[in-house]
This record gives sequence, C-alpha cells and structure tokens, in this order.
Amino acid sequence: MPVSSQRPRRLRQSPAVRRLVAETRLHPAELVLPVFVREGIDEPKPIAAMPGVVQHTLDSLVAEAHRCVEAGLGGIMVFGVPEDAAKDAVGSGADADDGILNVALRRLADAVGDDLVVMADLCLDEFTDHGHCGVLDAHGRVDNDATLFRYAAMALAQARAGAHVLGLSGMMDGQVAFVREALDEAGFPDTILLAYAAKYTSALYGPFREAVQSSLVGDRATYQQDPANSAEALREIELDLAEGADILMVKPAQPHLDIVALAAQTSTVPVAAYQISGEYAQIKAAAERGWIDGDRAVLESLLHIRRAGAQIILTYSALDVANRI
Repeated sequence: MPVSSQRPRRLRQSPAVRRLVAETRLHPAELVLPVFVREGIDEPKPIAAMPGVVQHTLDSLVAEAHRCVEAGLGGIMVFGVPEDAAKDAVGSGADADDGILNVALRRLADAVGDDLVVMADLCLDEFTDHGHCGVLDAHGRVDNDATLFRYAAMALAQARAGAHVLGLSGMMDGQVAFVREALDEAGFPDTILLAYAAKYTSALYGPFREAVQSSLVGDRATYQQDPANSAEALREIELDLAEGADILMVKPAQPHLDIVALAAQTSTVPVAAYQISGEYAQIKAAAERGWIDGDRAVLESLLHIRRAGAQIILTYSALDVANRI
C-alpha cells in the first residue's frame, strides 16, 4: 500500500492549488519594455526579425509609454535610432540636444512624469558610423579612456532630458565611477545608474542590430565578456558595486541564468536581466510555425529568469505579459 504521508502531488492537483503554493511569481512592476525610436519616420516601422516590435515615431513612443503606465509596468528603456547621415566617428548625436534619443527622453519625461521609470540606453554604438560602443584609436581599437569622456557627456545630456535611469551598456572599464562623478558634479546625484556588469558577446544580438540599424562590422569581443567565463562576471560585478552602481544587469538572460543567480546571491543592489532580441525572436519564430505555444513559452522563460533571482526583467514581451498575469 503506497505511503501517503509524503505526497508532493497533493499540491499540484488543480490550477487553484498550484497558484496558491507557487514559489515564483511575475508582476508587471518587475517588467521593463525596451523600445526603439527612429529619427526621420512619420509612422512606426515593423522590425522583420522581431515580430510585434517596431521602430517608433516620437508620437507613437509616447502612446506606448502611456500603455506601459496603464499596464502597470515598472519602466521603459529607450534606444535611439538616428539617421545614417547623423552618425560619425565619435557619436556626436548621442549628447546633442536635438539627438533623437534626447528629444525622445524629454517627450517621455513630459508625458509620463513619475508614473513610469524612464530609462535611457547609454552607449555610443547606435550613433557611431563604425558601430562600436566607443571611440576608436588610430589602430581601429576601442579606446577605453577616451570613450569614458563621451559617456559622461552622454549621461549629462540624458539626465538633463529627464531620464530617471541611465543604462551603462558599453562595457568600458571604470564607466560607472566616471559617469557617477560627472553626474554628481553637475548636480544630478539622484540619477540612477544601471550597470551592465555582465554583458556577454552573443549571436543572439542579431535582431537588435537590425532594430537599431547598426553600422557594426565585426564583433565586440574585446570589450564584451566571453560566454565561457563566469569568474570574470563576478569580478565585473564587484567592480561595478564598488564604483557605485545602483542596479546591476546581466545580458543575455536565458543563456546566463547561472550568472543571474550568482549576481543575486552576491549583490547588495537590485539585479536586472535582459531577455534580448534573439531570445524573443526564437520564441516568436517557433510559435509562428506552430512548434510551441508562444504565450506559455514566454511566461515560462520569464519565470526562469525571475526564479534565478532577477528582480527586474527587460523583455520585449513586457506589455503582452503584463496583460496576462
């Protein structure tokens, strides 16, 4: 006769019971929607590799932000897409008052105020004609220290435009401390720094590069982290914490859930994870072919990230998921 005193299946017998005892839950306030705003268009442009995602106009971006507020999302992360003619070797449009990202940030700050956390991508790759995340030296390599001065200028422009959070995604050594000092000296001590502490080089960025119309030739392996390494990520996390990061980011999320877990165990500040374009596109492509249930797969993938310890998740599915949980 089976022993019934220990029967875990009792707690799985119905949706109501499973919901009652669930250890991990998703809430809209934990989700951040990444968005693209493109210069020089008069209507939103679909991104072929990311079904359901568009390059926004300024007006459609504001409308999307209002939808985020209504859905109870935690925030919106904005990426600017300048016209090719506006790109140059140092990414001048990144800190220009009339640069597309800074114009968009001002519009969002006016439209949603403190009802939604407005986050800005702080990186030069969308604004440079070579597509790298920093200034290049005479040998075509990214010059770490010269790039820090560009990041500081970009940070001040974004803070003045009204961004609440600056997403330091360029993976330059010392970027958190350098930007923090610049902000504090300029009178922006309350601007939050989201440090991409563990940002791995990945084949899964492909759809994103279409979305931002990247000019990159080659890769970013000399400054993004090697997917083979984990101890390196912990060193980066320790450095960013010591430099004053307010939030830490792991990117991509799903392939590096072990790093998300390590970060959550060691960090003294909130940990975010970015479900990147390729992760999103994989689910969408398989769902379109009928190979998987897309709605269930998205929820499952986000639960994995949350269970690993991320308190904040950036995902292109944020609005859709918020309306279903």
